[in-house]
Amino acid sequence: MTLLITLALTVRPLLGDAKDMSIDFSLSPELEAIRIQVRQFIDEVVRPAEQAIDENNRESLIAGIIKMRTEAKARGLWLPQMPKEWGGMGLSHVELAMVQAEAAKSRFGPYALNCQAPDEGNMNTLLHWGTDAQKEKYLKLLCDGYGRSCFAMTEPEVAGSDPTLIQTRAYEDGDEWVINGHKWFISGANRANFAILICRTEDDPDLPQAANTAFIIDLPSEGWNEVREIETMHGSTGHSEILIEDLRVHKDQMLGGRGQGHLLGQFRLGPARLAHCMRWIAQAETALDLMVERSLTRYSHGSFLAEKQGIQWLIADSAIELYQCKLMVLHSAYKIDRKEDFKSEVSMTKHFVANSLCRIIDRAIQVHGALGYSKDSPLADMYMNARWARFADGADEIHMMRTAERTIAAFRDQGTTRTATGNLPI
Repeated sequence: MTLLITLALTVRPLLGDAKDMSIDFSLSPELEAIRIQVRQFIDEVVRPAEQAIDENNRESLIAGIIKMRTEAKARGLWLPQMPKEWGGMGLSHVELAMVQAEAAKSRFGPYALNCQAPDEGNMNTLLHWGTDAQKEKYLKLLCDGYGRSCFAMTEPEVAGSDPTLIQTRAYEDGDEWVINGHKWFISGANRANFAILICRTEDDPDLPQAANTAFIIDLPSEGWNEVREIETMHGSTGHSEILIEDLRVHKDQMLGGRGQGHLLGQFRLGPARLAHCMRWIAQAETALDLMVERSLTRYSHGSFLAEKQGIQWLIADSAIELYQCKLMVLHSAYKIDRKEDFKSEVSMTKHFVANSLCRIIDRAIQVHGALGYSKDSPLADMYMNARWARFADGADEIHMMRTAERTIAAFRDQGTTRTATGNLPI
């Protein structure tokens, strides 16, 4: 099952041929059927379940999620991002984009399909870096939908955008490693069954990027202390501060090789950043839909808002940006699927989509006026949740710095910036 979107200027081949494919942004009939299935599932199952959930009642929340997930499995929509041998749909990153963009139009959509952050990124990491024993214990737990996980890297004392500065340390003691440190903004830690923890194990490596190592930490564990769930713009749920004191972990819990924590983190973050972008596109499109709907029904000063040039500009800017977002996500996903170097494309995409998301929602609020600012509209919560996009998984400024570095390097090495702008056939 292959999505017919590629970037070589030749005739469309048969399905399954990854070479010499034409530029074609259509979906195969099989994938169009999946997209329709996901859309129907969101409308028929997820949205009614969301309305019935009392989020102040944990039993109600769990019951609602179980109901959604049971139906997702029954409809064959479970784990779109994972291989079939792990119970998934076996979709590529390009194919996953159309699923995430439908699912994330509702709050619980990705959870219902079991393709939500941070578990989605951790599943991919365990699949490629875990031992057979680690996969059986931890990956299977996530794939079956019976557990949650977190990724513990960010620290309050150092810049989160530079993992070479990590201060959480581990030292060997027989067959165990003893870990001490401080983490915060660890998403999902409060209810996670395990954590993938990044800490420093090497004092003087040849490369700064070779100082860190990843460990799988069973939760709860003695020495792993949750200080609090940090109060943010959207409340005090979801992001924990963790104090790690003499936490002991067996050497078999090392994920990947010693000193490979940075490589593991970068391997995880590339596709995970793009998965965020796929979900952000859904939110941006929802905001644009609401903006246009409001403009067509709100009458002021002799005409509907849709007839006023100032409002038309807001709509046009948003539509143009959303179009760019979709193309950037598809091309970045294409490069990941082709196992090409995708760092530049994903970095630029993450920066652009995150900023477009914030701008489009802001414009939608403006068109709605006080209604958009209130909780009577979904836009207020959407805006609060969108603001973190510009610094999570790499702040705007880091992505801009890297993009500039790669663009300058491309010109110095090749006399052209072509390779720094997607190396597209145009």
